[in-house]
Amino acid sequence: MPVESDDELRELLAYETVAVVGCSTTPGKAAHDIPKYLLEHGYDVVPVNPFADEIFDRRAYDSLSDVEAEVELVDVFRPSEEVPGIVDEAVARDDVRAVWLQLGITHDDAAARAEAAGLRVVQDKCMKVEHGRLVA
Repeated sequence: MPVESDDELRELLAYETVAVVGCSTTPGKAAHDIPKYLLEHGYDVVPVNPFADEIFDRRAYDSLSDVEAEVELVDVFRPSEEVPGIVDEAVARDDVRAVWLQLGITHDDAAARAEAAGLRVVQDKCMKVEHGRLVA
């Protein structure tokens, strides 16, 4: 079942370690400003961007598979067509509990696969907006 209720969203927003796939080095882009907001609100943000060495003074990893730290939630800022591969990487890890596809990003087949593997899935919602609405 997809995550839809406010209570379910609050549960996911309580996770502390967030790998941001597609995290950007460019201020002004949502893929930069939203992870920065998450950092400022106490989240442990793990940037995933193969074209950057560091983002927010944190090591940037080439892929989700390369992340050494424990990850509870994967926040995705990549085109919808890339979601299946990201979900495969998330499912392959033992620590990931949820995949969050940002506003405008959906992939029903990949979401169903993630849910079948026991992960919670949010599609087409902004983590910053939902945090501001339900937690902050």
